[in-house]
Amino acid sequence: MRKYKLTGKEGSRKILAAGLLAFGVILGGCGAKGGAGAEITLHVGYFPNVTHTQALVMKGSGSLEEALADKAGVEWVSFNAGPAEVEALFAGDIDIGYIGPVPAINANVKSKGDVRIIAGATQAGAILVKRQGAEISSVGDLDGKKVAVPQFGNTQHLCLLNLLSENGLKPLSDGGTVEVAAVANADVGNMMDQGNIDAAFVPEPWGATLLEKGAEMVLSENQVYLDGNYSVAVVVVREEFKKEHPDIVQTFLEQHENATVYINENPEEAREKVNEEIYQATQKKLEDSILEDAFLRIKVDSGINRESIEGFADIGLEQGFIGGLPGDDIIEEVE
Repeated sequence: MRKYKLTGKEGSRKILAAGLLAFGVILGGCGAKGGAGAEITLHVGYFPNVTHTQALVMKGSGSLEEALADKAGVEWVSFNAGPAEVEALFAGDIDIGYIGPVPAINANVKSKGDVRIIAGATQAGAILVKRQGAEISSVGDLDGKKVAVPQFGNTQHLCLLNLLSENGLKPLSDGGTVEVAAVANADVGNMMDQGNIDAAFVPEPWGATLLEKGAEMVLSENQVYLDGNYSVAVVVVREEFKKEHPDIVQTFLEQHENATVYINENPEEAREKVNEEIYQATQKKLEDSILEDAFLRIKVDSGINRESIEGFADIGLEQGFIGGLPGDDIIEEVE
Protein backbone atom coordinates (compact mmCIF):
# COMPACT_ATOMS: atom_id res chain seq x y z
CA MET A 1 0.00 0.00 0.00
CA ARG A 2 1.35 3.40 -0.98
CA LYS A 3 1.86 5.83 1.89
CA TYR A 4 1.73 9.59 1.59
CA LYS A 5 2.20 12.52 3.90
CA LEU A 6 -0.35 15.30 4.42
CA THR A 7 1.54 18.55 4.06
CA GLY A 8 0.90 22.11 2.99
CA LYS A 9 -2.29 24.14 2.85
CA GLU A 10 -3.04 24.21 -0.87
CA GLY A 11 -3.22 21.90 -3.85
CA SER A 12 -4.11 18.27 -4.25
CA ARG A 13 -1.27 15.83 -4.03
CA LYS A 14 -0.31 13.56 -6.90
CA ILE A 15 -1.51 9.98 -6.68
CA LEU A 16 -0.55 6.77 -8.41
CA ALA A 17 -2.16 6.47 -11.80
CA ALA A 18 -3.15 2.91 -11.01
CA GLY A 19 -4.99 4.04 -7.90
CA LEU A 20 -7.01 6.59 -9.83
CA LEU A 21 -7.76 4.09 -12.57
CA ALA A 22 -9.05 1.64 -9.96
CA PHE A 23 -11.23 4.37 -8.50
CA GLY A 24 -12.69 5.08 -11.93
CA VAL A 25 -13.45 1.40 -12.48
CA ILE A 26 -15.28 1.24 -9.15
CA LEU A 27 -17.29 4.36 -10.03
CA GLY A 28 -18.41 2.67 -13.20
CA GLY A 29 -19.57 -0.40 -11.31
CA CYS A 30 -22.43 -1.05 -8.95
CA GLY A 31 -20.75 0.20 -5.79
CA ALA A 32 -19.65 -2.92 -3.91
CA LYS A 33 -20.17 -2.74 -0.16
CA GLY A 34 -17.25 -4.92 0.84
CA GLY A 35 -16.09 -5.90 4.31
CA ALA A 36 -18.98 -8.29 4.90
CA GLY A 37 -16.82 -10.69 6.89
CA ALA A 38 -14.79 -8.03 8.69
CA GLU A 39 -15.05 -7.73 12.46
CA ILE A 40 -14.20 -4.01 12.37
CA THR A 41 -16.56 -1.34 11.05
CA LEU A 42 -15.36 2.11 10.07
CA HIS A 43 -18.06 4.68 10.84
CA VAL A 44 -17.78 7.79 8.65
CA GLY A 45 -19.76 10.95 9.39
CA TYR A 46 -20.77 13.37 6.63
CA PHE A 47 -23.41 15.90 5.57
CA PRO A 48 -25.53 15.37 2.41
CA ASN A 49 -24.11 18.66 1.16
CA VAL A 50 -21.96 19.71 -1.80
CA THR A 51 -19.16 20.88 0.50
CA HIS A 52 -18.76 17.23 1.58
CA THR A 53 -18.46 16.22 -2.04
CA GLN A 54 -15.75 13.54 -1.62
CA ALA A 55 -17.89 11.75 0.94
CA LEU A 56 -20.88 11.73 -1.40
CA VAL A 57 -18.84 10.44 -4.34
CA MET A 58 -17.16 7.75 -2.25
CA LYS A 59 -20.44 6.66 -0.66
CA GLY A 60 -22.23 6.45 -3.98
CA SER A 61 -19.45 4.53 -5.71
CA GLY A 62 -18.63 2.05 -2.96
CA SER A 63 -14.92 2.78 -3.51
CA LEU A 64 -14.09 2.87 0.19
CA GLU A 65 -15.92 -0.39 0.83
CA GLU A 66 -14.03 -1.98 -2.04
CA ALA A 67 -10.66 -0.75 -0.78
CA LEU A 68 -11.36 -1.98 2.76
CA ALA A 69 -12.97 -5.26 1.73
CA ASP A 70 -10.43 -7.43 3.57
CA LYS A 71 -10.00 -5.08 6.54
CA ALA A 72 -13.29 -3.52 7.65
CA GLY A 73 -16.89 -2.83 6.90
CA VAL A 74 -18.03 0.74 6.29
CA GLU A 75 -21.04 2.57 7.70
CA TRP A 76 -21.88 6.07 6.50
CA VAL A 77 -23.63 8.23 9.11
CA SER A 78 -25.43 11.38 7.94
CA PHE A 79 -25.65 14.59 10.00
CA ASN A 80 -27.29 17.96 9.48
CA ALA A 81 -25.23 20.04 11.91
CA GLY A 82 -21.66 20.13 13.20
CA PRO A 83 -22.48 19.94 16.93
CA ALA A 84 -24.34 16.65 16.48
CA GLU A 85 -21.41 15.17 14.59
CA VAL A 86 -18.99 16.36 17.28
CA GLU A 87 -21.06 14.62 19.94
CA ALA A 88 -20.99 11.44 17.86
CA LEU A 89 -17.20 11.68 17.69
CA PHE A 90 -16.98 12.11 21.45
CA ALA A 91 -19.27 9.12 21.98
CA GLY A 92 -17.24 6.94 19.60
CA ASP A 93 -20.24 6.54 17.30
CA ILE A 94 -18.18 7.70 14.32
CA ASP A 95 -14.44 7.33 13.74
CA ILE A 96 -13.77 9.67 10.83
CA GLY A 97 -15.86 12.66 9.87
CA TYR A 98 -16.30 15.32 7.21
CA ILE A 99 -17.08 18.49 9.12
CA GLY A 100 -16.68 22.27 9.08
CA PRO A 101 -13.38 23.70 10.35
CA VAL A 102 -14.92 25.54 13.30
CA PRO A 103 -16.68 22.46 14.74
CA ALA A 104 -13.42 20.57 14.11
CA ILE A 105 -11.53 23.15 16.18
CA ASN A 106 -14.13 22.98 18.95
CA ALA A 107 -13.92 19.20 18.96
CA ASN A 108 -10.13 19.27 19.24
CA VAL A 109 -10.15 21.75 22.12
CA LYS A 110 -12.94 20.03 24.07
CA SER A 111 -11.44 16.56 23.57
CA LYS A 112 -7.98 17.80 24.60
CA GLY A 113 -6.53 16.77 21.25
CA ASP A 114 -8.33 13.46 20.70
CA VAL A 115 -10.08 14.77 17.56
CA ARG A 116 -7.61 15.86 14.88
CA ILE A 117 -7.71 17.17 11.33
CA ILE A 118 -6.03 14.78 8.89
CA ALA A 119 -7.11 16.19 5.50
CA GLY A 120 -8.86 19.03 3.80
CA ALA A 121 -12.00 18.53 1.73
CA THR A 122 -13.30 21.80 0.27
CA GLN A 123 -12.46 25.48 0.42
CA ALA A 124 -14.43 28.73 -0.03
CA GLY A 125 -18.06 28.02 -0.96
CA ALA A 126 -19.77 30.69 1.20
CA ILE A 127 -21.22 34.07 0.22
CA LEU A 128 -23.00 37.08 1.69
CA VAL A 129 -26.27 37.87 -0.10
CA LYS A 130 -29.06 40.40 0.42
CA ARG A 131 -32.78 40.41 -0.32
CA GLN A 132 -34.04 42.47 -3.22
CA GLY A 133 -34.59 46.06 -2.17
CA ALA A 134 -32.24 45.96 0.81
CA GLU A 135 -29.88 48.93 0.73
CA ILE A 136 -26.71 46.92 1.26
CA SER A 137 -23.69 47.18 -0.99
CA SER A 138 -20.92 46.55 1.54
CA VAL A 139 -20.35 45.18 5.03
CA GLY A 140 -20.62 48.69 6.42
CA ASP A 141 -24.23 48.83 5.21
CA LEU A 142 -25.15 45.99 7.60
CA ASP A 143 -25.38 48.64 10.33
CA GLY A 144 -28.94 48.38 11.67
CA LYS A 145 -29.75 45.36 9.53
CA LYS A 146 -30.70 41.76 10.34
CA VAL A 147 -28.36 39.07 9.01
CA ALA A 148 -28.94 35.31 9.03
CA VAL A 149 -26.29 32.63 9.56
CA PRO A 150 -26.91 28.85 9.54
CA GLN A 151 -26.13 28.48 13.27
CA PHE A 152 -24.23 30.29 15.97
CA GLY A 153 -20.59 29.35 16.30
CA ASN A 154 -20.29 27.73 12.88
CA THR A 155 -17.87 28.66 10.10
CA GLN A 156 -20.14 31.21 8.39
CA HIS A 157 -21.02 32.85 11.71
CA LEU A 158 -17.37 33.36 12.61
CA CYS A 159 -16.61 34.72 9.14
CA LEU A 160 -19.43 37.23 9.59
CA LEU A 161 -18.23 38.27 13.04
CA ASN A 162 -14.75 38.79 11.62
CA LEU A 163 -16.13 40.95 8.80
CA LEU A 164 -18.15 43.04 11.26
CA SER A 165 -15.10 43.56 13.46
CA GLU A 166 -12.96 44.59 10.49
CA ASN A 167 -15.58 47.21 9.59
CA GLY A 168 -16.08 48.63 13.08
CA LEU A 169 -19.41 46.89 13.68
CA LYS A 170 -20.71 44.55 16.37
CA PRO A 171 -23.74 42.28 16.75
CA LEU A 172 -26.56 43.36 19.06
CA SER A 173 -25.48 40.69 21.54
CA ASP A 174 -22.21 42.59 22.04
CA GLY A 175 -23.77 46.02 22.27
CA GLY A 176 -23.58 46.68 18.54
CA THR A 177 -26.11 47.50 15.84
CA VAL A 178 -26.23 44.37 13.66
CA GLU A 179 -28.87 41.77 14.52
CA VAL A 180 -27.48 38.31 13.79
CA ALA A 181 -29.99 35.44 13.73
CA ALA A 182 -29.52 31.70 13.40
CA VAL A 183 -31.80 30.57 10.56
CA ALA A 184 -31.92 27.16 8.90
CA ASN A 185 -30.59 27.44 5.35
CA ALA A 186 -33.84 26.09 3.91
CA ASP A 187 -35.82 28.90 5.59
CA VAL A 188 -33.67 31.86 4.53
CA GLY A 189 -35.41 32.39 1.18
CA ASN A 190 -38.89 32.63 2.71
CA MET A 191 -37.68 34.98 5.44
CA MET A 192 -36.10 37.22 2.81
CA ASP A 193 -39.32 37.23 0.78
CA GLN A 194 -41.23 38.26 3.90
CA GLY A 195 -38.74 41.00 4.71
CA ASN A 196 -37.84 39.39 8.05
CA ILE A 197 -34.11 39.36 7.27
CA ASP A 198 -32.04 41.71 5.16
CA ALA A 199 -29.03 39.56 4.36
CA ALA A 200 -27.62 36.09 4.87
CA PHE A 201 -24.18 34.51 5.09
CA VAL A 202 -24.69 31.01 3.68
CA PRO A 203 -22.67 28.07 2.34
CA GLU A 204 -23.26 26.44 -1.01
CA PRO A 205 -25.52 25.28 -2.51
CA TRP A 206 -27.76 27.63 -0.55
CA GLY A 207 -25.97 30.67 -1.94
CA ALA A 208 -26.65 29.57 -5.51
CA THR A 209 -30.24 28.69 -4.58
CA LEU A 210 -30.90 32.15 -3.11
CA LEU A 211 -29.34 33.88 -6.12
CA GLU A 212 -31.52 31.80 -8.43
CA LYS A 213 -34.58 32.97 -6.50
CA GLY A 214 -33.70 36.66 -6.75
CA ALA A 215 -31.30 37.41 -3.91
CA GLU A 216 -28.34 39.61 -4.79
CA MET A 217 -24.64 39.11 -4.13
CA VAL A 218 -22.94 41.41 -1.61
CA LEU A 219 -19.65 39.54 -1.14
CA SER A 220 -18.44 36.59 -3.20
CA GLU A 221 -16.60 33.57 -1.82
CA ASN A 222 -13.31 35.33 -2.56
CA GLN A 223 -14.25 38.42 -0.55
CA VAL A 224 -15.55 37.02 2.73
CA TYR A 225 -12.29 35.67 4.18
CA LEU A 226 -8.63 35.19 3.17
CA ASP A 227 -9.34 35.91 -0.52
CA GLY A 228 -11.25 32.64 -0.76
CA ASN A 229 -8.41 30.50 0.60
CA TYR A 230 -10.27 29.19 3.63
CA SER A 231 -11.50 25.74 4.58
CA VAL A 232 -15.22 25.08 4.50
CA ALA A 233 -14.96 21.33 5.17
CA VAL A 234 -12.16 19.15 6.59
CA VAL A 235 -11.67 15.52 7.58
CA VAL A 236 -11.18 14.62 11.25
CA VAL A 237 -10.37 11.38 13.03
CA ARG A 238 -10.54 10.14 16.59
CA GLU A 239 -6.94 9.71 17.70
CA GLU A 240 -7.80 6.50 19.56
CA PHE A 241 -9.19 4.93 16.38
CA LYS A 242 -6.19 6.06 14.32
CA LYS A 243 -3.73 4.53 16.78
CA GLU A 244 -5.65 1.24 16.85
CA HIS A 245 -6.24 1.04 13.08
CA PRO A 246 -3.63 3.11 11.22
CA ASP A 247 -3.95 0.97 8.10
CA ILE A 248 -7.68 1.65 7.86
CA VAL A 249 -7.13 5.39 8.25
CA GLN A 250 -4.41 5.26 5.60
CA THR A 251 -6.69 3.43 3.17
CA PHE A 252 -9.45 5.95 3.83
CA LEU A 253 -7.08 8.84 3.08
CA GLU A 254 -5.98 7.25 -0.17
CA GLN A 255 -9.60 6.88 -1.28
CA HIS A 256 -10.35 10.45 -0.17
CA GLU A 257 -7.44 11.64 -2.31
CA ASN A 258 -8.57 9.52 -5.26
CA ALA A 259 -12.06 11.02 -4.96
CA THR A 260 -10.60 14.54 -4.87
CA VAL A 261 -8.70 13.99 -8.10
CA TYR A 262 -11.68 12.29 -9.75
CA ILE A 263 -14.00 15.21 -8.90
CA ASN A 264 -11.58 17.80 -10.25
CA GLU A 265 -10.93 15.85 -13.44
CA ASN A 266 -14.57 14.85 -14.06
CA PRO A 267 -16.66 17.77 -12.76
CA GLU A 268 -19.89 17.11 -14.66
CA GLU A 269 -19.95 13.41 -13.86
CA ALA A 270 -19.04 14.12 -10.22
CA ARG A 271 -21.86 16.65 -9.90
CA GLU A 272 -24.34 14.06 -11.10
CA LYS A 273 -23.15 11.57 -8.48
CA VAL A 274 -23.27 14.22 -5.76
CA ASN A 275 -26.81 15.18 -6.74
CA GLU A 276 -27.92 11.54 -6.66
CA GLU A 277 -26.55 11.12 -3.13
CA ILE A 278 -28.27 14.32 -2.01
CA TYR A 279 -31.50 12.92 -3.42
CA GLN A 280 -31.01 9.60 -1.61
CA ALA A 281 -30.61 11.49 1.68
CA THR A 282 -33.24 14.23 1.26
CA GLN A 283 -35.55 12.99 -1.52
CA LYS A 284 -34.82 16.25 -3.33
CA LYS A 285 -32.46 16.95 -6.19
CA LEU A 286 -30.82 20.26 -6.93
CA GLU A 287 -31.46 21.91 -10.27
CA ASP A 288 -28.49 21.47 -12.60
CA SER A 289 -28.03 25.24 -12.92
CA ILE A 290 -27.88 25.67 -9.14
CA LEU A 291 -25.46 22.79 -8.68
CA GLU A 292 -23.17 24.04 -11.44
CA ASP A 293 -23.21 27.58 -10.01
CA ALA A 294 -22.49 26.29 -6.50
CA PHE A 295 -19.47 24.29 -7.65
CA LEU A 296 -18.00 27.36 -9.32
CA ARG A 297 -17.55 28.79 -5.82
CA ILE A 298 -16.13 25.64 -4.23
CA LYS A 299 -12.55 24.42 -4.47
CA VAL A 300 -12.29 20.66 -3.94
CA ASP A 301 -8.89 20.24 -2.30
CA SER A 302 -7.56 17.56 0.05
CA GLY A 303 -4.68 19.75 1.25
CA ILE A 304 -4.94 21.15 4.78
CA ASN A 305 -5.25 24.93 4.87
CA ARG A 306 -3.33 25.63 8.08
CA GLU A 307 -3.63 29.42 7.81
CA SER A 308 -7.42 29.36 7.76
CA ILE A 309 -7.62 26.80 10.58
CA GLU A 310 -5.42 28.98 12.78
CA GLY A 311 -7.40 32.06 11.74
CA PHE A 312 -10.73 30.48 12.67
CA ALA A 313 -9.27 29.42 16.01
CA ASP A 314 -8.18 33.00 16.74
CA ILE A 315 -11.61 34.37 15.82
CA GLY A 316 -13.37 31.67 17.85
CA LEU A 317 -11.31 32.50 20.92
CA GLU A 318 -11.77 36.25 20.49
CA GLN A 319 -15.53 35.84 20.09
CA GLY A 320 -15.83 33.44 23.02
CA PHE A 321 -16.83 30.31 21.12
CA ILE A 322 -13.86 28.24 22.28
CA GLY A 323 -12.23 28.18 25.69
CA GLY A 324 -8.65 28.15 24.40
CA LEU A 325 -6.54 27.74 21.32
CA PRO A 326 -5.93 24.23 20.00
CA GLY A 327 -2.43 22.77 20.18
CA ASP A 328 -0.19 22.27 17.17
CA ASP A 329 -1.37 18.66 17.03
CA ILE A 330 -4.83 19.72 15.81
CA ILE A 331 -3.40 19.11 12.33
CA GLU A 332 -1.80 15.71 12.11
CA GLU A 333 0.41 14.52 9.32
CA VAL A 334 -0.27 10.88 8.57
CA GLU A 335 2.64 8.78 7.39
